[in-house]
Amino acid sequence: MIRLLAIDMDGTCLDRRSRVTDRTMKALSAARDKGVIIVPTTGRSLSCIPHRLAEGTIRNKGDAGEKKGLFRYVITSNGAQVTDVKENRDIFQKMIPKKQALSLLEACRGIRLGIISHINHEYLLQGKLLLLVGHLVYGKDASGARWVRSMSDAIRRSPYGTEEIQFYFLSGAARKRVELVLHDFPELSAAYTSIYVEIFSKGTSKGTALRALQEYLGVGREETACIGDGENDISMFRSSGVKIAMGNAVPELREAADYTVETNGREGVAEAIEKYIL
Repeated sequence: MIRLLAIDMDGTCLDRRSRVTDRTMKALSAARDKGVIIVPTTGRSLSCIPHRLAEGTIRNKGDAGEKKGLFRYVITSNGAQVTDVKENRDIFQKMIPKKQALSLLEACRGIRLGIISHINHEYLLQGKLLLLVGHLVYGKDASGARWVRSMSDAIRRSPYGTEEIQFYFLSGAARKRVELVLHDFPELSAAYTSIYVEIFSKGTSKGTALRALQEYLGVGREETACIGDGENDISMFRSSGVKIAMGNAVPELREAADYTVETNGREGVAEAIEKYIL
């Protein structure tokens, strides 16, 4: 019996317009009602969890009763944080130390980049232009984002470690220059797409975070299912007994999967839950 379901967000639970469909919400709610622990597992920060999933999850002070949300536990920033949103506390953390984050930003000075950081569950963007683009692309999901004038100053002033740094490539040569810089930071890991790179502390992964949550909850690997589409979901597959790949998943993930379902544009998560969880 599946007790825990870890679900990637972008490219998986969200459709091609970054929305959670009615059918997907219905399937998730049915799994929750069956007693399955739903765990959003994402590269996003906590403040930018898809709003439709997050609504009603955290009890507001003064409420007479507790709202029955879809999830209590969430894995964010590609595994840098595992958070209990009911108790408002972190179960697991794997941070980029302040000194390393500042050294990386200094080493990339002069490269044409859009710079984003996740700090203390917040989604910080350097400059108002990036914030505007974020709102255009993600809509209400970007309401928790805020802009800073200087990312280095924001990191320097913060008492918290950095969960993740993202560089968006604003020129053709930017990616190659960032790759060269990162060769000098062996204590950091990087996951690339065609337009940006996510940078996090060495050893950080969705799989490591999922294992920490399994241990905390007393849930076994064989009692865990996961659904994903990207390379950063491979580690999560290694920690799960039932592995489900989206139809739009990268080839490596489809090869490692027990089952493959429809794409995120055709409600593959709803299909996965209906067939293999319920």
